[in-house]
Amino acid sequence: MNYKVSLNGARVLVTGGASGLGRQLAMQSAAKGAHAIIWDLNLDAANKVASEIQSAGGSAEAHQVDVTNRDAVNALAVKVGGVDVLFNNAGVVSGDWFLDLDPASIERTYRVNVLALYWVTQAFLPAMVQGNSGCVATISSASGLLGVAKLTDYAASKFAAFGMMESLRSELRMKGSSVNTLTVCPHYIGTGMFDGVKTKFPWLLPILDERKVAAKILRSVEKGKAMLVLPKFVHVIPIVRALPIRWFDKITDFFGVNRTMDDFRGRA
Repeated sequence: MNYKVSLNGARVLVTGGASGLGRQLAMQSAAKGAHAIIWDLNLDAANKVASEIQSAGGSAEAHQVDVTNRDAVNALAVKVGGVDVLFNNAGVVSGDWFLDLDPASIERTYRVNVLALYWVTQAFLPAMVQGNSGCVATISSASGLLGVAKLTDYAASKFAAFGMMESLRSELRMKGSSVNTLTVCPHYIGTGMFDGVKTKFPWLLPILDERKVAAKILRSVEKGKAMLVLPKFVHVIPIVRALPIRWFDKITDFFGVNRTMDDFRGRA
């Protein structure tokens, strides 16, 4: 089966496409010849990205939508039409101690980071399956592989995203479909969403550049890859998990993983 997808001439939809990594995915997709469809709650910001793309000679459109609203997603999906590549990129983070988490924030994290994946993917996947081509790419996180202090809701939501995509990949494979799934698990990206986070060993676990991350994601789509973990050092997590749990904890503490959120501020 051929899982590769050419972005030249493709219709690419990006949720949360008005800022950060989503903006880069939209702009770089358009630079490769794709028609970028930008979905965001902030219509002004989404329109600005679309205008930037058009000013550079690319093709784009922008739409306002709350991806946690299933009816709104379905209605807009009908209006937009089929897509070749779907980037489930929209996400939120609370960044607080478990006992200090506001119940409304917990619910918001799950609505945006988990339930929206189902609503948006269910809206666009049927046409991909019918055409036996395309790619569903979901931005999980390194926190989808490793729980981190002050990220109990966020990490759990990203574990859910990872599990959903693994199961979806298996379902499509069992049905003999050529529709690809790409799960992206990056370390912290310097988009502002995690403003204030620190890393003890930046040469091993750097704060990632959103432009470079977007470029690697797009190359992974074009090559038909199923998984992208950034940086490469994050690949050691499954190996370290084979150790006794107290050893595992000591190793993660040594690398400062559970102190990364100490000075977290988040996006203003």
